[in-house]
Amino acid sequence: MLVIGLARSGKAAIRLLQKLNASIVLNEARSLELIENHQEYLDAGIEIVANGHPAELFERDFDFVVKNPGINYQKEFILRLKERKIEILNEVELGYRYAAKQNYYAITGTNGKTTTVTLIEHILKGRYDNVFLAGNVGTPYCDLVVDHDLTSYSGAHVVLELSNFQLLDMATFHPVASTIINLTPDHLDYMVSLDEYYESKLNIYQNQTEDDVYFLNKDDQVVESYFSKKPAKSRVVTFSLEKPADIAIVNQAIHAFGKKIVELDKIKLVGAHNVQNVMIAVGFALQAGVDATTIAAQVESFQGVAHRIEYVTTIAGVRYYNDSKGTNTDATVTAIRAFDRPVILLIGGFEKNLDISDMAALNNKIKTLVCYGATKERFAREMSHPDTHVVDDLRSAVMEAAKIAQDGDVVLLSPSTSSFDEFESYIKRGEYFKKVVNELGE
Repeated sequence: MLVIGLARSGKAAIRLLQKLNASIVLNEARSLELIENHQEYLDAGIEIVANGHPAELFERDFDFVVKNPGINYQKEFILRLKERKIEILNEVELGYRYAAKQNYYAITGTNGKTTTVTLIEHILKGRYDNVFLAGNVGTPYCDLVVDHDLTSYSGAHVVLELSNFQLLDMATFHPVASTIINLTPDHLDYMVSLDEYYESKLNIYQNQTEDDVYFLNKDDQVVESYFSKKPAKSRVVTFSLEKPADIAIVNQAIHAFGKKIVELDKIKLVGAHNVQNVMIAVGFALQAGVDATTIAAQVESFQGVAHRIEYVTTIAGVRYYNDSKGTNTDATVTAIRAFDRPVILLIGGFEKNLDISDMAALNNKIKTLVCYGATKERFAREMSHPDTHVVDDLRSAVMEAAKIAQDGDVVLLSPSTSSFDEFESYIKRGEYFKKVVNELGE
């Protein structure tokens, strides 16, 4: 077996393949000395091909290839494997194929995935002991398969956040419940076209049957349009914040199939988009056999997820929120709309070439704009906000916001793009933001 790219998913795939006594070749772009634990891999009999992706490697025969989702599927060496009809998997698909039968709950979409899967996990744990969360949210599924012996143990409830990168390489994965939360432009630095990005999301339900459930968002026209072109074979359950649906808002409470589940004022998450995330979680939990009383109690106790419009602290009457997971413009639009007052908005980071006109349309909800990072000049120019400040980095952005902010203001970090100009991940960016903010109060 060939594993291309290490990172967390590659390491997890190798762990499972070792458990299966497979013959493994690891291909890494980095030099050998930069590969963590490379000597342990060599001692275990793993062949390592480092320093790039030599053409001759991809002329060799492999039963299948496990590709890190971050490696672009249009790379020449990936296209060569496909041309040779060698199957390419990601580590979630690998784990699925070799695990015993489990109950899979799969969530994708442009925004809201992590909050939704974390809430589903939280609700299911109110009813079951054998609940696991994996995928794009952080823990590779293959690690769970190895650590919890899921190759021989069945019946677990596995909640998976899936990116479109992962869904491109999912041939057999079969969830009992799935949804596409929403669809907005993203990953145009990776995908050939926006249409191909949207199409990739539909793979989440491609293997579902009439015994399974797909949850359809009636509030997202793009989701409905693409779903109508390629409908699911499963039973379809609808949800909506405003329209008649199987899961809907009635008298300021979430109702499912006509039954009241939880009152809106008992939900601690901020913003209408999070009410929608709760609706999805309610539907998934009901599908998993959790009773309404347990669902309500678990929803009411849920505090939210780090880096998703996360409350940090209040300093001199100014509330600071960390939305570092806002890595595209739609996420930032959602974050801005979550507040009932204008915000001091911090945006900037790695250049993904996304159109930011949707953010500019909300300038009336932005009190002051602070642009930083690699995108600072373009963002400042294209946002055209009358009160714009441009600084070099995130620390400077926080300091600038603190100087401007007055009692009652909200300072919101919602970068609208990736972190890679300054940080290795949105998590590192969010943790750094919180550190700098908390230093302000010392």
